[in-house]
Amino acid sequence: MKKILVINGPNLNMLGIREPDIYGKRDYNSLCEYIKENASSLGLEAEIFQSNHEGEIVDKIQSAYRVFDGIIINPAAYTHTSVAILDALKAVGIDAVEVHLSDVNTREEFRQISYAGLACKEHFIGLGFEGYKKALEWFCK
Repeated sequence: MKKILVINGPNLNMLGIREPDIYGKRDYNSLCEYIKENASSLGLEAEIFQSNHEGEIVDKIQSAYRVFDGIIINPAAYTHTSVAILDALKAVGIDAVEVHLSDVNTREEFRQISYAGLACKEHFIGLGFEGYKKALEWFCK
């Protein structure tokens, strides 16, 4: 069974509260349940991690080395600022997929830059929760 690490960055724990017109009304627990259910139905094992702290995300990526078969990452605001997360993804050499709930390509100009995305083999942008399902399916190919 493939083991997939799902990493969610800052403020994703505030889903359902933070800008529901952009991110939706479902909360973070609903997202975690959605990921777990879809992973299970695809025969994958998923571990979900969320942090508002860049260093914790870097540490989690590094700890995935030789433990996980893939990483799904929604770096949230760190997408546009963190070379450290990019470097960590590159260092571990684990296939990674980038996910964003909103379509960052149609939002503010600064949100259209993805450092973490440079280390990812696939990107699912603006699909809401469905992006996580698509990312899990990608690891089944």
